Amino acid sequence: MSVTIAAMTVNNAAYHHPTPPDTQFAAISLPALFERTTGEAPDAPFLHFLGRTYSYREIRAEAQCFAAGLQAMGIAKGDRVGLFLPNVPIYAAAYYGAMMAGAIVVNFSPLYSVEELSWQVEDSGTRVLVTLDVPELYGTAAKVQAASGLEMLVVGSLADMLPWAKGIAFKLLKRKQIADVAYGPTIRRWKDCSPDTPFTPVALDPHADLALLQYTGGTTGRPKGAMLGHDQLSINAQQVAAINPFGNPRGEVFMGALPFFHVFANTAVLNHAVVTGASIAMVPRFETKQVLETIARYRCTGFPGVPTMFQAMLDHPDLAKTDLSSLKICISGGAPMPAPVHVQFEEVTGVRVCEGYGLTESSGVVSANPYEGTRKRGTIGQLVPGTQVILLDKEDPTRLAPDGEPGELAVCGPQVMRGYWNRPESDGDTFVERDGKRYLRTGDVAQIDADGFLAIVDRIKDMIAVGGFKVFPSVVEDVIVEHPAVKEALVIGVPEEYRGEVPRAYVTLHEAGGATGEELRDWLNAKIGKHERVDQVVIRDSLPKTIIGKLDRKTLRAEVL
Repeated sequence: MSVTIAAMTVNNAAYHHPTPPDTQFAAISLPALFERTTGEAPDAPFLHFLGRTYSYREIRAEAQCFAAGLQAMGIAKGDRVGLFLPNVPIYAAAYYGAMMAGAIVVNFSPLYSVEELSWQVEDSGTRVLVTLDVPELYGTAAKVQAASGLEMLVVGSLADMLPWAKGIAFKLLKRKQIADVAYGPTIRRWKDCSPDTPFTPVALDPHADLALLQYTGGTTGRPKGAMLGHDQLSINAQQVAAINPFGNPRGEVFMGALPFFHVFANTAVLNHAVVTGASIAMVPRFETKQVLETIARYRCTGFPGVPTMFQAMLDHPDLAKTDLSSLKICISGGAPMPAPVHVQFEEVTGVRVCEGYGLTESSGVVSANPYEGTRKRGTIGQLVPGTQVILLDKEDPTRLAPDGEPGELAVCGPQVMRGYWNRPESDGDTFVERDGKRYLRTGDVAQIDADGFLAIVDRIKDMIAVGGFKVFPSVVEDVIVEHPAVKEALVIGVPEEYRGEVPRAYVTLHEAGGATGEELRDWLNAKIGKHERVDQVVIRDSLPKTIIGKLDRKTLRAEVL
C-alpha cells in the first residue's frame, strides 16, 4: 500500500507514525465524545489545577448546568457563546456545556484589547460571554458589553476553582486581584447561572453543525472566523491521538500550558485528552517555575508547547533540579523552532522534541515528526493519518509546482475548515479544487522529501509568528495611523531570539519632528494586545510602494532584513 503526496508515492514502510496513513476516523459531536469518555470512567481525573483535581464526572456536571443555564437565557442551537478565559477549569465546562446546548463556541484571547474584542464579538454575533473575576479580564469584558450587542456576561470566580484552603486565602489576602463585579440581570455569577431544571439535550449532526469559530487572519483586512464543525474538531483530535505510540492512553498526563483559546491547545491538549481519557495538568498562563513544578508534581508525560516555552525552561535555574523523568515527549508548534534551542533542550533534559505543523483553518494539526524512531530536525514531520497535501506553483496556484521544487502547501483532509464566517467570497482565494477534492491553501511554501517529510521554507502570507501567536500587521497598522502625526505605516516581523519574531513598525510623518519613535511606540503599545506590541517604531522619509501606489511590505522587508 502507498500514499500519494504531492505527485510522489511514499511506501508505508517510510511512514513512521504508528497508524496507517490512510486511516479513516468516525465523525462525532464533541459533546458525544465527552459523554462517551465520561461514561467509561467518570471518576478518572480530567483536570489538575493548582492543587485541585477535577474528575470527568465533575466537569460534565458543571457543563450540563451551564447548558441548562444557557437554554434558560434563550440560547438556541447555532447561537454564539464566547469564552474570554485563561486556562481555568470552567473553560472546559463552558466549552462542552455551550456545545451541549447546541451553541457555537467563539474563542477570544485574554490578551485582546477592548477594540479587538468588541469587533470580534460584533462580527461573530456573540450573545453570551464567559469571563473571570480578574480585573483585567472583567474590565475589558464589561466595557465591551456596554458598547456592543453582547447580552450577557457570565463571570467565574478564580478563588472558587482553587482547593478550599487556597480559595479562602485568596479571597482574604488578594482582594486587589478580584474584580468588583457589578452583578445584575445582565451579569451573572458562573455558579448561579444554572436553573432548577436540567438542560434539554440538543441533537447535533457532526457533519452539518458548527462547533467553533476560531478567529485568524491574513495579510490584509480584519481577522476572520474559521468555521470548524464538530466533525473537523473531533477527527483532528483522533488524528493526534493516532500518532501516539505510547501504551495506555488513559495514563497520559498532558501539560496544559498552551492557552486553550488557541486552536493548537484546543485540539492537541483539550480535545485530545477527551478522546483518550487522559488528564491535563493546567496552569492559568505560562510561568516557567510553575510549569516546572507542575510537570514534576503531576508526572506529566506529554508537553505540547511553542518554542519560546522551551527556551524559557532552558533559561530557568530550576530546570536542572526538576524531575522530568515522566516526560515521554515534547511537541513544538505554533512557530519554527530554532535549531540551537531544539538541540540544547534535548541535550539538557533528555526529552525528545518533535516539531509539528498546523493552522487554525485545519483545526490545529496537519503534520508532526514521529514520537519514536525516525524523525528529521528542521522539518514539520509527516502528515497525520487521513491527510493529503499537494504543492502548488507559487505564481499560479491553478497548477502544481514543478517536480522537486518548493510550492505552496495545500491541505486536504477531514480536519479542514468549512470556510470563513460570513465571508463566502473568500473561498476562491482560500481553497483550490483538484481531482475532485478541495484543498486549503496555507500560504506557506514547502518542500517534501522522498520519505514524505515536509519542510516549510518560506511564507507567502505576512502574518507574524510571535512565540506561537499570530499577529496581523494590518491590525497594528490600522491603529498607529490613527495617531495625528503618522501619515503612513507598515508593520513587519523582525527576527528575535526568544520569541522567534517581533513586530516592528515603520512610519512616515505628516511633518518632520511631529513625534519621536519612542513616543509613537509607547502610544501604540498602550492600544493593542500584548502579543502585538512592537519593539520599535522607525520613522522614515518614505515607505516603498508598488507600481500602482500600494504600500509594499515585501520590499520593505527586503530593505531592512
